Amino acid sequence: MDLFTLNMENQLKEEAPLADRMRPRTISEFVGQSHILADGKFLNRAIKADRINSMILYGPPGTGKTTLAMIIANSTNRNFEKLSAVTSGVKDIREVINKAEENLKLYNKRTILFIDEIHRFNKSQQDALLPFVERGIIILIGATTENPYFEVNKALLSRMMVIPLYSLSRDGILKLIKKALEDKSRGLGKYKVNISKEAIDYLITISNGDGRVALNSLEIAVLSTPKDDESIINIDLDTIKESILVKAAKYDKGGDEHYDTISAFIKSMRGSDPNATLYWLAKMINAGEDPKFIARRIIICASEDVGNADPQALNIAVSAFNAVNVIGMPEGRIILAQAATYIACAPKSNAAYVGINKALDDIKNKAIGKVPTHLKDASYKGAANLGYGKGYRYPHDYENAYIKQLYLPYEFKDVKYYEPTENGYEKRIKEHLYKLFDKRD
Repeated sequence: MDLFTLNMENQLKEEAPLADRMRPRTISEFVGQSHILADGKFLNRAIKADRINSMILYGPPGTGKTTLAMIIANSTNRNFEKLSAVTSGVKDIREVINKAEENLKLYNKRTILFIDEIHRFNKSQQDALLPFVERGIIILIGATTENPYFEVNKALLSRMMVIPLYSLSRDGILKLIKKALEDKSRGLGKYKVNISKEAIDYLITISNGDGRVALNSLEIAVLSTPKDDESIINIDLDTIKESILVKAAKYDKGGDEHYDTISAFIKSMRGSDPNATLYWLAKMINAGEDPKFIARRIIICASEDVGNADPQALNIAVSAFNAVNVIGMPEGRIILAQAATYIACAPKSNAAYVGINKALDDIKNKAIGKVPTHLKDASYKGAANLGYGKGYRYPHDYENAYIKQLYLPYEFKDVKYYEPTENGYEKRIKEHLYKLFDKRD
């Protein structure tokens, strides 16, 4: 490294954000992820024994994925190479692979390759890694905020362990803040900082489990607040509110937050909780989710989970979709809220949903039954000669427009697909069917 490069590196270190300066250097300094890093847990053991296998570190921003990779780099006796999927291509991969092969041939030393944001590699780039991971030329560690089961090739994924990392707890964020305020060499310990409990609580809440956001926002608050007469920097709630780097809820329309949030929304409607329904609806609206996407999910829920317990639910859901399509946002939020809360509060039945699935299962997995002769189309010339329609009894000619006759293929005559519940309007349907059944022969 020449003098100018060394000067640049030192300058970058000095001006690095607080989160980078406070990055843990050992497992003992690491905060959170106790499910893999606590004493006796898998990754803790693997790092200490220098027995690292190919893995994908998967979790939200600010949970320590890159930090874990750096701890592994500092703990291993193997060669360590790092690439970023944002700036690297197949050529860069080849150079690392060639170097790894040489080290293995000449020095019997394997290489750990860390790829940040591995989900940004396209299929051909991921394919370039596969044979070398499979042969053990490299030990691949990937970091990603996106679900690897969607973003990483199945062949490559099958040769790697997926290790989930979780958003930091409130206690975890508090530990980071206290460490940063106390550390005089890397943190803010050289300043006299007086921060209110309300400010800390707000910072913990708004950082939403992201340690990077918490630390960098804290640094902005400290560095931008003038000292008082006693050289103390006083940080109150208003100061923190003006220093937060990220206020928007985590939400990626193509990622886990998208699917997890719509799942929570649907399950809240299904679970008859209008308050939770509105919370998840608000999150999606705030994040700019397509209102028609939300409306379509309301329609599905109206049929799948409410069904005939309240047949009006489907009409309301479809009307909401059409209304949102005409009105647009932001007024469309009112229509979505009305429809979603109606579905949440409606009586529930999945009898129709279960029934069609049972019928489809029989169609797919059993011999297809023949249409009974008396149900066959008898409207064309010559049908009578084939006996089609013979014996069919017109239900409207009988009391209650019902007469017992076979409507299913003979081998399915005793099967029940639709079994009404006791919920809402469906109870009336059930009672009506029972009355009809009592009149059977």
